[in-house]
Amino acid sequence: MPEPLRCTGSMDSRELRFSRAMIFAIEEINNSTELLPGIKLGYQICDSCASVPVAVHVAFQLSSGVDPVFYTGNNCSQSGMVMAVVGESGSTPSISMSRIIGSFKIPQVSHFATCACLSDKQQYPTFFRTIPSDQFQADALAKLVKHFGWTWIGAVRSDSDYGNNGMASFLAAAHKEGICVEYSESFYRTHPRSRIQRVADVIRRSTAMVVLAFTSSGDLRILLEELSLKPSPPRQWIGSESWVTDPDMLRFSFCAGAIGVGIEKSVIPGLRDFLLDLSPSKVAASPVLTEFWEDAFNCRLRKSAATDENVCDGTEDILTIQTPYTDTSQLRITNMVYKAVYAIAHAIHNAVCQEANSTTKCNKFNRMKSKEVLTQLRKVNFSKNGYDVSFDANGDPVAKYELVNWQKTESGRIELVTVGHYDASLPAGQEFSINRKLTWVEGGTQVPVSVCTDSCPPGTRKVLQKGKPICCYDCVPCPEGEISNVTDSPDCFPCPKEFWPNAERDTCLPKPVEFLSFSEILGIILVVFSVGGACLTIITAAVFYRHRKSPIVRANNSELSFLLLLSLTLCFLCSLTFIGPPSEWSCMLRHTAFGITFVLCMSCVLGKTIVVLMAFKATLPGNNVMKWFGPPQQRMTVVFFTFIQVLICTIWLVLSPPFPMTNLTTYKERIILQCALGSAIGFWAVLGYIGLLAVFCFVLAVLARKLPDNFNEAKLITFSMLIFCAVWITFIPAYVSSPGKFTVAVEIFAILASSFGLILCIFAPKCFIILFQPEKNTKKHLMNKN
Repeated sequence: MPEPLRCTGSMDSRELRFSRAMIFAIEEINNSTELLPGIKLGYQICDSCASVPVAVHVAFQLSSGVDPVFYTGNNCSQSGMVMAVVGESGSTPSISMSRIIGSFKIPQVSHFATCACLSDKQQYPTFFRTIPSDQFQADALAKLVKHFGWTWIGAVRSDSDYGNNGMASFLAAAHKEGICVEYSESFYRTHPRSRIQRVADVIRRSTAMVVLAFTSSGDLRILLEELSLKPSPPRQWIGSESWVTDPDMLRFSFCAGAIGVGIEKSVIPGLRDFLLDLSPSKVAASPVLTEFWEDAFNCRLRKSAATDENVCDGTEDILTIQTPYTDTSQLRITNMVYKAVYAIAHAIHNAVCQEANSTTKCNKFNRMKSKEVLTQLRKVNFSKNGYDVSFDANGDPVAKYELVNWQKTESGRIELVTVGHYDASLPAGQEFSINRKLTWVEGGTQVPVSVCTDSCPPGTRKVLQKGKPICCYDCVPCPEGEISNVTDSPDCFPCPKEFWPNAERDTCLPKPVEFLSFSEILGIILVVFSVGGACLTIITAAVFYRHRKSPIVRANNSELSFLLLLSLTLCFLCSLTFIGPPSEWSCMLRHTAFGITFVLCMSCVLGKTIVVLMAFKATLPGNNVMKWFGPPQQRMTVVFFTFIQVLICTIWLVLSPPFPMTNLTTYKERIILQCALGSAIGFWAVLGYIGLLAVFCFVLAVLARKLPDNFNEAKLITFSMLIFCAVWITFIPAYVSSPGKFTVAVEIFAILASSFGLILCIFAPKCFIILFQPEKNTKKHLMNKN
């Protein structure tokens, strides 16, 4: 035969208070004229010794009704028939008991078994509780951790149904809140010390500042005692209601600042006087009270014959000691026992009593069965001492918690302070209300930080570290053109087309607009050269006009020379239309003005070249060619060639004219304002026609280059055309490859360079003779072919 079950270890005076509270409630009900009038409730209290085998043994005794205690009294109408069971305090013993007594339809109302698994009515159809399920507590703890910004925590749990199921619920809730758990260790009070030491070492070595303990107070006490043996880095403890409101745990001063959820504090009138009403005779009549008394006062009520022990002398006063039994300042779980007893009493009342003419009559001889109590227990809904009692379909009450904080007083003693509330029935985001200042680990007033990686600032994004939880990541700057404007952003997003990120890449700023401006250095330089070239041309025209009757001016076809100077002036000035912000009119004007003025210029040069050739041909005997290319024909030639360009430009403007546009592609970080060509064919047709005239003029000039020097402009024209063609041949690749405003600058440079080439090559030598060598400005000198 196996050895009989025996209790070991010291007494839990808190559990003793629970059992005494049950007696107090039953005596209140038995003395009540409103609840079960004329009916007395009987009871039996069994000590499970926090042992599942003992709890199972008791459950079988209660179910079979063979316990001899039930037959000692003669006042019971039906001895041995158990109507309901209050208990157990632990989830694992409650599960074992519920599986047994549930088969007999005996309802069980627990005051402290919080495992969410007990809400499964398929497995535990007769189980009820007055304390909320761990599912609500796990959600509350996860939201509490999230509320204070902790994303990297450690977790320890009791290796029991309470701890394992509670932690599983918490981890699921924490995952939804984005909380990562560095470690999750389990242990039990009966495990070898080496296992407890290993868990303690894990806590010491961890990087998580916050430790959440989903344990019973008895289990955690063993772990904290181990941690107290060797100094540990400061840790912020988060507690489940099983231990965080246990007054006996407050002696662990290194846990000061602990925060957790607890059952709401309550007041039970008369309970304190009942608990303290312990006379020596009452104590001696109860083995349990005797053990409590002897442990509390370190004496023996009866002297043992075998030993010489300290005998209690009768002067012991329970008011002089501080134990969890006598501490009624924060009745939490005790009130759950009180409500459980009243819930059963109301269920029995509803089954056997009837209201008639404002009076209540109860049938005390009714042979009631436990399943009737079970049916009525599902329907109970009452208030006692201001606290509502009811059960939902899963046998659970409405989940309400207090937020409690371990705060150190000025005297150095740790006390339990209520700092807020949690109500699961409120809308999401409104469950928590914190109304007092909290203190943290080591008495700090600032919320401790517990993260695997510091938050990524705006301008960066999170990149998870390979093989690590989602809370461990690297902060990578946003790529070019993208920003993130919130902390811990998982992604960067691109700015709109007209915007570009700032240097920190946390906001989008309007892109700077770029165009060739009159106010910038490059624009100023080009304006100076443009205006300078126009002025130089005007001065040249003035010099020629002043000496218009001199041989050198008359010999160089003064009419075409003045027309050429006019066209060169327009060429210099038309470059100004390329500077400044593009508009619809400026885009059309700049290209057409440039094309027409340059053709006018080329036409004049071509006319002068033809005149040179014709003049020398006319000197041959019998050659009368100059009559076919006199001044009228020269004017008509200029007008004809210019008209063709005007026609090309007109067709271009009518079919697809240039227009202003914003270029967002050349540079990502800025906007370029430029003139779109409209029709590339039109643009290259204008340039091609100018080039055609330049080549034609160049060919004629080359043919005339060997004519007599003094009267021949052909060499000057040849050199000027050589420069002109070189500039514009170079212009084409430079124009195509230059980005942004430099495209416009290249075009202006080509206009100015070719214009300066013409005026300097054709007119500079003549002006030099007119102004500085007047002796050469004679007909005799010009006619001298030597």
